[in-house]
Amino acid sequence: MIRFFRHYIPAHILLLVALEALIMVVSVYLGVTTRFFDTGQALPVSVDPLLPKAIVFALVMLLTMTSLGLYHWEWIDGAWGMVLRMTMSFVVGFGVMSLLFYLFPSLFLGRGAFLISCGVALSGVGLTRLSFFKWANLDALKRRTLVLGTGSRAAKVEALLKAGAGEKRLHIVGYLPLQGTHHYVEHSRVLPDEDSILSVVDKYNIDEIVIAVRDRRGGGLPISELLECKLRGINVIELSGFFEREVGQLQLESLNASWMILSEGFHQGLIRDTVKRVFDLVMSGVVLAVSLPVIIVTGLAIRLESNGPVLYRQERVGQNGKQFTIFKFRSMREDAEADGMPQWADANDSRVTKVGRIIRKLRIDELPQLFNVFMGEMSFVGPRPERAFFVEKLNQEIPYFGCRHSVKPGITGWAQVRYQYGASIEDAIEKLQYDLYYVKNHSLFLDLMIMFQTAQVVLWGRGAR
Repeated sequence: MIRFFRHYIPAHILLLVALEALIMVVSVYLGVTTRFFDTGQALPVSVDPLLPKAIVFALVMLLTMTSLGLYHWEWIDGAWGMVLRMTMSFVVGFGVMSLLFYLFPSLFLGRGAFLISCGVALSGVGLTRLSFFKWANLDALKRRTLVLGTGSRAAKVEALLKAGAGEKRLHIVGYLPLQGTHHYVEHSRVLPDEDSILSVVDKYNIDEIVIAVRDRRGGGLPISELLECKLRGINVIELSGFFEREVGQLQLESLNASWMILSEGFHQGLIRDTVKRVFDLVMSGVVLAVSLPVIIVTGLAIRLESNGPVLYRQERVGQNGKQFTIFKFRSMREDAEADGMPQWADANDSRVTKVGRIIRKLRIDELPQLFNVFMGEMSFVGPRPERAFFVEKLNQEIPYFGCRHSVKPGITGWAQVRYQYGASIEDAIEKLQYDLYYVKNHSLFLDLMIMFQTAQVVLWGRGAR
């Protein structure tokens, strides 16, 4: 994993992006060469220089592929899912490039050259991914990891692998028990107790040690041995840092206040606030302009389907605990909470209207929140704002829940693109772990990543309710 603007990105993903960017650029040169030179025609003056056009083509295709989740392996459903997403990305990319040719004629390559370039790029990307996935699955290229401990914390690592996350980056060699801890992992995965950690490291050729021990008092953690491993070049990492790197969340079970105080991150400041505010205004203006026809049609559909207001107003808790009124398209019956008690939305909730089910699935119901962004009450990206009733309840039951209010809430967020819709205390805990990661590592780069992943969530309907 490589840390880029405080966000961890798998090294193999960066390598894949670089390879495919090179393929896109080369495909333009091959397309133009095939179109003009094989026929004996001279290269038209309007086509030269090629490099800026090749770079624009590469950027458009990479952004389209990112939006469709082609660099998020956990979301791709097998080979056919890959083929479907690649096909869609090139269709969308073709449309975007055609629009750019119309708006900026200097980018035009010629119909024949452009079609050949697209064909070469699609073939090159397909062959590269076929080879790359086979290469990436080789155990020899994975980081050989030893987990210290076999308790409930160590079991979290095993659950991570079974869920498919990290399997292309990690090879968990086994779990080493300390002080006769009760085993929460499969006994077949527990390594025999050797004389020292160093002997285990040498025997299994370990690259990294993950500390997953709860009780470290009274010699529970062999500090001197771990220091010697560190000095020999073995990476030693806490479980909290391991999950931050591999999953993009701060695990509450392994989190403590001292780690949060001393760790890097949780930055605030005038420059960051200014950059984020400019980003919010620009993105909200663009989305509002593009989605205006959708907003008008949605408002008419809600009005025609049922009586009641088109917009739904509700008090939510924002930055530093300050309450504000959020705007959404009404997606439920007007009497959805006739008893006056707030409640989470369930799967197949009977209170949701027919139009409401569609706009929830496509996240159209969130569009009026653009006005909250313009007013400075929300950001485009951030933790989702909760109602005061739930905030008070969750503050009492979940540690560090209030930390998510140190930044502005957002229309979309890291938890929204990484986890399903939350409708219980357990869901709130899972989403909080992602929100804490965002609060700790938020940056313009991470905001842009979340925007691209949000596009995929909308297109594929992940997590909507």
